[in-house]
Amino acid sequence: MFKKTNAQPPEKLTGIELIDVPKSAVGAKAIASALGHIKNEVGVLKGISLLKNLNQKYGFDCPGCAWPDPDEKRAFLAEYCENGAKAVAEEATKNKVSPLFFSTFSVRNLAQLSDYEIGKKGRITHPVYLPEGSDYYKEISWQDAFKLIADELNILDSPDEAIFYTSGRTSNEAAYLYQLFVRQFGTNNLPDCSNMCHESSGAALTETLGIGKGSVTLDDFNHTDLIIVIGQNPGTNHPRMLTALSEAKKKGSKIITINPLPEVGLINFKEPQNPLKWASSGQDLTDLFLQVKINGDVALLKIILKLMLEQEENVPYSVFDYQFIKDKTYGIEDLLDDLETYSIDYLLPQTGLTLDEIKKAADLIINNKKMIICWAMGVTQHKNAVDNIREIVNILLLKGSIGKKGAGTCPVRGHSNVQGDRTMGVWEKMPDSFLDSLEEEFKFKAPRKHGYDVVDAIEAMHKKKAKVFFGMGGNFISATPDTEFTAEALRNCNLTVHVSTKLNRSHLVHGKKALILPCLGRSEQDIQSSGEQFVSVENSMGVVHKSKGHLKPCSENLLSEAAIVAGLANATFKKSTINWINFVSNYDFIRDKIEATIPGFKDFNKKVRVDGGFYLPNNARENNFKPTHTGKANFSINSPSDIVLKDNQFMMMTIRTHDQYNTTIYGLNDRYRGVLNERRVIFMNPDDMKSLGLEKLDLVDLTSYFNDEEREAKGFLAIPYNIPKQCTATYFPEANVLVPIKSTANISNTPTSKTIIISIKKR
Repeated sequence: MFKKTNAQPPEKLTGIELIDVPKSAVGAKAIASALGHIKNEVGVLKGISLLKNLNQKYGFDCPGCAWPDPDEKRAFLAEYCENGAKAVAEEATKNKVSPLFFSTFSVRNLAQLSDYEIGKKGRITHPVYLPEGSDYYKEISWQDAFKLIADELNILDSPDEAIFYTSGRTSNEAAYLYQLFVRQFGTNNLPDCSNMCHESSGAALTETLGIGKGSVTLDDFNHTDLIIVIGQNPGTNHPRMLTALSEAKKKGSKIITINPLPEVGLINFKEPQNPLKWASSGQDLTDLFLQVKINGDVALLKIILKLMLEQEENVPYSVFDYQFIKDKTYGIEDLLDDLETYSIDYLLPQTGLTLDEIKKAADLIINNKKMIICWAMGVTQHKNAVDNIREIVNILLLKGSIGKKGAGTCPVRGHSNVQGDRTMGVWEKMPDSFLDSLEEEFKFKAPRKHGYDVVDAIEAMHKKKAKVFFGMGGNFISATPDTEFTAEALRNCNLTVHVSTKLNRSHLVHGKKALILPCLGRSEQDIQSSGEQFVSVENSMGVVHKSKGHLKPCSENLLSEAAIVAGLANATFKKSTINWINFVSNYDFIRDKIEATIPGFKDFNKKVRVDGGFYLPNNARENNFKPTHTGKANFSINSPSDIVLKDNQFMMMTIRTHDQYNTTIYGLNDRYRGVLNERRVIFMNPDDMKSLGLEKLDLVDLTSYFNDEEREAKGFLAIPYNIPKQCTATYFPEANVLVPIKSTANISNTPTSKTIIISIKKR
C-alpha cells in the first residue's frame, strides 16, 4: 500500500473564531477590508495613487482575475474589487526581501513558515542564487544568473529535459517572447496554469464550438433573459462579475445558481460604488439555487435535458430551436438517443436534489431563449470535467443560445492574462499552423512533438527525465497537486529557476541549485532604451488592451519579464536568427511579430493604443462553427459520474478563502463563510459529523484514496456547514497533498481537485 503524508508541517492552529455567515456580499465591509490592506501594505497616499489607476484605460490591469472591464464608461476610483485592491497592495507592498534578508534567514527556517507568513515578507529586490549544498540564497548579478541557466540548458542531452512553466499574469509581449525562446531552444515543454484550471473548458469548447474560449461579451449580460452560474464563486474569485449580474437582474434577467455550497456573493449583493445602498438590505441575485452534490453536474444537466425533451415532445416546437439545430449543428439524433438510455430515477440520487427543484430550473430554461451559462473550476476539475462542459453546450445548442446577443458560453478565467498567454502560444501542443508561422517569420525549425503539460512535467521531473525547471511567475509547488510527489520531483532537478515579484514556497522547494529572478510588477514603470513601455493583456472575453504601470520600481535591480527572456536567450544561443535585445528596446517590435504570426492581430500597435483595446475574432460569437471537425457545432454524448463512495467515505473539493487569490494568501479570514483566523479546516454536513461522533472544531486527520494509494493530511478542524451529505470542502493549497498526481480529467489531464475521495478520523 502506497502512503504519503504532508510535504510540509501543518500550519499553526491560530485561534479560530466562527461568526455568522453574512447575508450580503460587498458593501461597506468589503470597502473597509480593501482599504485596510492598502493602508497596511503601501500607505494611504500611495494606495490612492494605485487605486485611481487600477483598471482604467490610462492605467494598469489588475494582477488578479481576468474579468473584463466595461467597454465604455468606467467608474472613477472604483473600477476594482476588494480582492483586486488586495492584489495591488501585495504587489506594491513596502516590505522588501533583500540580500541581507536571505543571508539572515536560511531556506530551512523559511520553509517552516506558513504560506501566508512567507508571502508577507515582501518584494524580492535582487536576483539571488542558492548553490548546491547551501541553505542560504546569496546575491548574484543578472549576467552571472543568465550564464548559469544557459550553461545548465546547453549541457542537457535533449532540449526536452527542460521544462518552462508559465503563470497567468505574464503579459502578451513577455509570453510571446518566452514561447519563442523555448521553441528556438527546441522543445514544446510549455506547461502553464491553464493545465490545472480551464484546460477542460478549452478541450470541450474546441471540440463542440471550434474555439476554446467563451463566446459572450460583457455587454451580452445586458441583453440576456437567463444566466446560469455553475461551479463558481464570483463573490470571492471574480467580485466585479457581481456588478454584471446585478445590472442583468435590474433589466429583468433571471439567475440560476448551481453549486454544492451556497455562496453569499450570489445570494445578495450591495453595490460598492453606491454608498447610499450600503445600509440597505441589498439586492437579491439568485432566483433559484440548486445545491448539487459534488460531481453531480452531468447527472443534473442530463435530467434537465430529459425534461426539455419531454416538454418538446408534449408541445412540439416550444423548446428546441429547430432552424438553428438544422443549419448550425451536428449530432442531434445521437444526443436524443443517448438521453433515452438514462432514467431520471437513476440520475436523481447523484444530484442530491429533488425532482421538483430540477423542474423549476428546466422551466426557466424552457421559457427563456437568450441564455448565458457561466462556470469555473467547480466544473473543470473533475474526472468527467470535459463531459460537464460539453453537456452545458448541449443545452445551449438545443435552445439556439449561441452566437446571439445575450446568449452563449462564459468560462470565467482566473489569472489576469491566462487566456492571453495561450493566445500567444504558451501551450504544449500548439497547432502546426502556429508553428509554421514561427518558422516562416523567424527562420528556425520549430519542434513538432507535443511537450509536457503540468502533470506530465511533474512526472518527468520525478523520473529524472527532466533536469531544469524554469517558472515564469506563479507558485508552482502550491498550485500543483500531490504536494509531496511534486516536491520530490522539483528536488530531483539540477536547477530550478523562478521569475517572481514576491517570496513564495516554490523558492524553498528547489533543485540542487536554484535561482530567484525578481521582475517588475504590473503597477510599476517599465523603462527600456527607447523610453517607457506598456504591455498588453487579454481578458476572459477576448479583449486585448494595454496596461501601463506608473509606480517607481521597488528596486533598481528588477528587470521586466521580457528583458529576462531576452537576457536568457542571448546567453543561451551562440547563434540566433532573432535580435532579442532589439525586441526589448521597444515592445512595439514584439507586437509587430505577434501581428505577423498570430491571426486577429492586424494593426496591433495601432489598435492596442485605442482606449479600451479591441476584440479578437471569435467564430462562436459570430455563429460560425467551421473550425470544428464537422464544420458545425457538435452535440456530444456525455457520461455522469461513476464514482461510488463506500461507507464512511466522503467526496472532498478544494476551495479558496475570501482572503486569497490563487496561491496568494492575503489574510487568514474567510468572511463570507464565517471562518476567521484559521485555514486548516474542513467543512462538513452536520449529519455526517454526527455519524462520525464529531463535535464542532474537533481536530481530524484526512486520508485520500486513489487506486491502491493513500495520502494523509493531518490536523484539520471540523466545521458543520451547509453542504450536501457525503460532501466536504477544504482550502487549497493546504489540502493539495491529498490530490493524487495520476487522478486527472479525461482528455484535458487536469488534476481532479474537486473529486477527492477521503475518510475522516478524529484525533
